[in-house]
Amino acid sequence: MGHPEGPARVRMLQDHLARRGYPFVEPRPATDEELLSVHTPDHVRRVESGDFRDPDCPPYPNIGFYARLAAGGAVLAQQRRGFSILRPPGHHAGPSFLGGFCYYNNLAIAVRRSGKRTLIVDIDGHHGNGTEAVFYGDPAVTYISLHRIYNYPGTGHESRGNCLNYPLPPRCGRALYVETLEQALAAAGSAYDELAISAGFDTYREDPLASLGLDVDAFYDIGYVLGERKLPAFAVLEGGYVPEIMGPAADGLIHGLRDGGAPREG
Repeated sequence: MGHPEGPARVRMLQDHLARRGYPFVEPRPATDEELLSVHTPDHVRRVESGDFRDPDCPPYPNIGFYARLAAGGAVLAQQRRGFSILRPPGHHAGPSFLGGFCYYNNLAIAVRRSGKRTLIVDIDGHHGNGTEAVFYGDPAVTYISLHRIYNYPGTGHESRGNCLNYPLPPRCGRALYVETLEQALAAAGSAYDELAISAGFDTYREDPLASLGLDVDAFYDIGYVLGERKLPAFAVLEGGYVPEIMGPAADGLIHGLRDGGAPREG
């Protein structure tokens, strides 16, 4: 069995969206300045050189380039109000650490580069410990995470400061998930310039790593609730390990955002 964070998940996502008529643009790799807005110089050096050991983050050949490209994709998504579907993901990468298939924190880099007051909503089934580590105490950012309780990485059990954490029971289902999301958004308030979404689809009912019992149609509902914030929004791919549902789930999230009222590309 191969590594769960494999290329098939993105290939099938892209194929589905292409058949649905979505346009694609290619990003540039993130610059040193962009990476260093979130990560320490030593962390960047280690990722670039492969000088690290983590069972979930193999030092693949050229991983520094691909990780930079994924970060650059997030920056472009923020600029275009788009959805970056590049890999590797990022929300487990903190200022000086990697883990959980993540090398650089793509979404965090895009948020920092934007300089905007940002509401981050992490719908991945795992807690984004890296994103929380980056933004904890930052007055310009509020971080919301809905995630499966007692699961990797073992964080996010309670809220602290500007980081609002909502651990949920396994296979909790659509109704409780959407109700909790609405509660979280109400607690976050409304004084934001943009919405940044860490879009993981491992909450799907058959996902082997972080299922919260959601069907594919639930991602439309999630998008709709987020779209009702009426904020310029962008999304960055995180997890999701059933390749066949990645495209339909992403398509549902995008349509939900639009129907809920999120402004189109500006």
